Amino acid sequence: MPTTSPPTPLQRVTPGAWTALAWCLSTLYSFTVQIRWPGEAWAAWGEKSGRTDPFAMRGREETLLLCAAIMMGFACWLLSRRPLLALALLVLSALALTNGPFHTVSIAPEQYLPVCLAVCFVAADRPRRTSLCAAGLALVGLVGYIGVRFAAGFRVGTSVEAVVLMAIVVAWVIGNSRRQERAHAQELRTQIAEQAVTAERLRIARELHDMVAHSIGVVAFQAGAARRVIDTQPDGARTALGVIEDTSRETLAGLRRMLGALHDAESGGAGRPLAGLEDVDKLVADARNAGVRVDVEWRGERRPLPPEVDLSAFRIIQESVTNVVKHSRTQQCRVSVVFEPGGLSVVIVDSGSGHGGGAGTGYGIAGMRDRVKLLHGDFAAGPRPEGGYRVSARLPALMEV
Repeated sequence: MPTTSPPTPLQRVTPGAWTALAWCLSTLYSFTVQIRWPGEAWAAWGEKSGRTDPFAMRGREETLLLCAAIMMGFACWLLSRRPLLALALLVLSALALTNGPFHTVSIAPEQYLPVCLAVCFVAADRPRRTSLCAAGLALVGLVGYIGVRFAAGFRVGTSVEAVVLMAIVVAWVIGNSRRQERAHAQELRTQIAEQAVTAERLRIARELHDMVAHSIGVVAFQAGAARRVIDTQPDGARTALGVIEDTSRETLAGLRRMLGALHDAESGGAGRPLAGLEDVDKLVADARNAGVRVDVEWRGERRPLPPEVDLSAFRIIQESVTNVVKHSRTQQCRVSVVFEPGGLSVVIVDSGSGHGGGAGTGYGIAGMRDRVKLLHGDFAAGPRPEGGYRVSARLPALMEV
């Protein structure tokens, strides 16, 4: 049973897709802010600050924009595989836009937004060492750009770069916090699981003690009594041996019931009644809802069965019908349940073209065979010569020791 809720549509979007969307939006914004709207003053510098068409570019600018887009595409594709290489490509893409179609003297925060978003994703999903290297690459690109412009004697807008620097730091802090939160949650889940396992072991130990200790005591007492009177009182010895036999059978049946319950235990299922043939009607309804008609044939006089036999018969039917739904590529199957004087027979047949031995709800064909073997029954499963698949099991109602 799943322990976590399924991801939402937004959670299914990959980090690379989010980064690509951020690049497109930030690039579009960087173009549109260059428009000089009515009432705005002329900028003191910047070729495009006075143009009304910010998308009019020369050949060199178009080439740099294309190169930036290609680098961004590769970076988004590599972000989940090679995060450091992806960060380097995103930094180069931002620098290409800055020195190309934008013609700005500084890296604006919106131009570095995809880089900051990628740093956040890397810090959230990767070890701290990798995330620090990713943040370092983003800082190297920023500081390197400032250094090159300063060495060449160009104007440098350090106040804007300071904002970008803080954005990088904030992005890393947010991503690292998210990683620590997930690690803490995983640690708590591990501790809870270990506590649950310990509690279950203690419960099993108590049940085994209650089940076995008394029975073994009775067996030992009766065996000692039979040994003492076997020569002088044969009838008393015979009675004691009968008690030993009955007690041993009851204990063995209880142990098998416990093993069956443990074999089928699901999360949150403790304390629930075991399933049985009474649940076949619900199984048929579920299969009908899945598009498969299940015809059930009951033969013989229906009577109460031992819990382990009732449970195993139902699980075999459930497993087989589930395999029909998933693998047989047919819309109909037939289930026969025959109450015999010494046991119970179950046969499930379909006429599909697929393989009927899929994984099913539990352990597949191997799991059904183990169930029947545990009860000293007979099991067979395989394709039919005329087509389809057949599963048959015979379960003795009275188990032999």
